[in-house]
Amino acid sequence: MQSFLSLLLLTLAVLVPAAAQTPGVKNTKAEEQAGALLFRDKGCSHCHGVGGVGTKKAPALTDLRKNKLWTPDKMTNQILNGGQKMPPFSESLTDSEAAQVVAYLRAKHMPAPPPEPAAQPAQ
Repeated sequence: MQSFLSLLLLTLAVLVPAAAQTPGVKNTKAEEQAGALLFRDKGCSHCHGVGGVGTKKAPALTDLRKNKLWTPDKMTNQILNGGQKMPPFSESLTDSEAAQVVAYLRAKHMPAPPPEPAAQPAQ
C-alpha cells in the first residue's frame, strides 16, 4: 500500500505541472492576465509589438493559438532558450512565468495589461 501511494504521488507530481501546458487544458484568467503583464514588463512588446501584433523586428504572435505546430512546449522552449533571431529569456523568466506568457499567447481573447504606471517626475 505504501509503494502504491508513493507511485500515485509521484505520478501526480509529474502530471499536474504538465497539465498547465497541455493543449485543450484551459488556463485561468489570472494566468493569462499575469502573462499579459509579463509580456509587457519583460520587453516582449518591444520586438513583437503591443499585444503581439508584430513589428519589423519580430513576427506577430496573435494567431499562435491556432497554429498546431506551435505547441505550448515548443512556445515555452522558444521563450526560455531563444532561437530564430530571438534571444533566450531563461535568465529573466522562471518556468512558471514562461508558462504564464504561453497562457497569455494561447488565450482565446488575449487580455490587455493595465496601463503602465505614470513615470514620477525627477526631483
